[in-house]
Amino acid sequence: MFYPQEMTEIELIVPERDVLPVTRLLAGEGVFHQMDASYLSSETELGGADYWRGQSATYAALERRILAIMQALDVDEGQPLPAAETTMIEIETVRPSVERLEQESRDLSEELARAQKQLEQLQRYIRQLEPIADVEVRISAFRNLRYIFAMLGIMPVDNMERLQTSLARIPFVLLTLRKDSQQAVVLLLGTQHDSDILERAARSAYLNPLNLPEAYQGTPAQIIAAIREDMERIQQHITERKGVITELHDARRRQLQTLLWRVRASRMLTDAIARFGRLRYTYVIAGWVPTARLDSLVQRLNQVSGEILIETSRPKRRNGGQDVPVALHNPGILGAFQQLVTNYGWPRYEEVDPTFLITLTFPLLFGTMFGDVGHGLVLALLGGLLASRQVRALRGLANMGLLILICGLVSTVFGFLYGSVFGLEDILPALWLRPLESIMQILMVTVGLGIVLLSLGFLTNIINAWMVRDWGRLLFDHNGIAGLLLYWSLIGLVARAFVGPLPLNPSVLVVLVALASLAVMLAEPLTRLIEGHRPLTEGGMGTYIVQALFELFETLISLLSNSLSYVRVGAFAVAHGGLSAVIFILAELVSPTKGVGYWLVVALGNLFIVGFEGLIVGIQTLRLEYYEFFSKFFTGGGRRYTPLSLVPTAGE
Repeated sequence: MFYPQEMTEIELIVPERDVLPVTRLLAGEGVFHQMDASYLSSETELGGADYWRGQSATYAALERRILAIMQALDVDEGQPLPAAETTMIEIETVRPSVERLEQESRDLSEELARAQKQLEQLQRYIRQLEPIADVEVRISAFRNLRYIFAMLGIMPVDNMERLQTSLARIPFVLLTLRKDSQQAVVLLLGTQHDSDILERAARSAYLNPLNLPEAYQGTPAQIIAAIREDMERIQQHITERKGVITELHDARRRQLQTLLWRVRASRMLTDAIARFGRLRYTYVIAGWVPTARLDSLVQRLNQVSGEILIETSRPKRRNGGQDVPVALHNPGILGAFQQLVTNYGWPRYEEVDPTFLITLTFPLLFGTMFGDVGHGLVLALLGGLLASRQVRALRGLANMGLLILICGLVSTVFGFLYGSVFGLEDILPALWLRPLESIMQILMVTVGLGIVLLSLGFLTNIINAWMVRDWGRLLFDHNGIAGLLLYWSLIGLVARAFVGPLPLNPSVLVVLVALASLAVMLAEPLTRLIEGHRPLTEGGMGTYIVQALFELFETLISLLSNSLSYVRVGAFAVAHGGLSAVIFILAELVSPTKGVGYWLVVALGNLFIVGFEGLIVGIQTLRLEYYEFFSKFFTGGGRRYTPLSLVPTAGE
């Protein structure tokens, strides 16, 4: 069991002239977790929090403009600049450069966008004309008619009769120029007097009119040829413009990347300074640093500023460290399981980091429920593939790769213990037992495993309470010593009833149950008594006793349900074997002679087991960890350690 990394609180008083180099050093070192001290600032003075927040907003706007230029020129962000080059850049120095680059890229981008839009419009014209390309009709003949309404277009064949019916009361002509099973090229004619009615009826029948610029004259085939000539000319223009953009990309790439990172660093620095306290001619900087890095940071700070004042203090975990940022450093295999802890919540500074515990228990529970040599090896291979980041589409799951790999290996070990390979139980001998043949034994063993894990949770909570000197929680809490004593006394009584005589006299167990129950019931007044607080209860002893009886009943139910929850571990081990057997039964029904169909069903069934059942077992394992195990000792709600940096963190 490990605690979060030890932290030291540090407070700096920095002369005004040294605030920028000191801030740059703190951000460059990447170990300083900043606290907000801006409440010390005088907002009326230049250099107060409002001033620096305004500067930060200006840099942020410049950063967005630079990113827009880079997107237009297809320039990547590149790598952050070295710490030595991350000095703050003056806004009035960078703004003209940004405006000039914007103008260059905007002119090219707008010109290219107009050309692309024209090309897309001409392509739409082509699509409209292609169905009537062989119709010998001059399109210009139907334009600007004085007395006749004419609409040439394409419509669904099924709507032609509906169009004719809707126009039955007015004079019209509907000529079909071309028709296939789906669409028809039609010419709708009528009088200009009825043009509104004709247009509404045409829209209702989904007649798509052919609207071409007047510059295009002649038959559809002639217009198509003219449009294609224009498209070639525009495409050539687009190619030329893209070449210019490529040249501009090459010429401005380094400049844009440098500008971006200098403006971004300036934004990060001003944002940090906005959270400093301002004391007329000095700034107050407060935060946290990992104790192991404190001495080197202090040495560097003294080199940067000869007049800096540094004060440090180390919090004691027993005083409560709710405000202390929590830095978890679990490398390798532990790091793979740390994300399961942080998904549930960040531990408090005074709490045990449960990463080590979940690294031991999670694969054990998973392997017990999913024991099979073949299925475990498939999971291990999948986990190794994810962790290798070789498949681009799966790189988002790379963080889960090592976790899946370990669970797969443990499942393989349990597969040897169960004698199961892809559901086949006649290949390997069972080194321990076969779940389908020893159902009661596997269920009892997993309940025993649950008792051990819950007891470990009790002990961890007792250690947490001892570290913070919370004696009431340690002695009388339902997850403290009294709760553990109650739990094991009840287990002793149950074991004596079902297993037989135990070395401990049953009357002693009954007395222990009574004493532990009384301690849990009176936890609040006993805690207030040893802490010297008065009164011992609020609202009267009678009311408290009634409430305590209900809480004791709830505790007993919780102990029972928590223990029985681990029955599901054995149940899933049995279900895994049963589901594997069902796959082979289905395969024999498909192909009794064990032909291709038989092995196809076996292969698909095993893939289903690895994918679907593996996911369900993973969820159940996580549930046992979170709701049964963690609930005994893990409070959560800790503050994550986020050191000041010139490089934005993921998600910023």
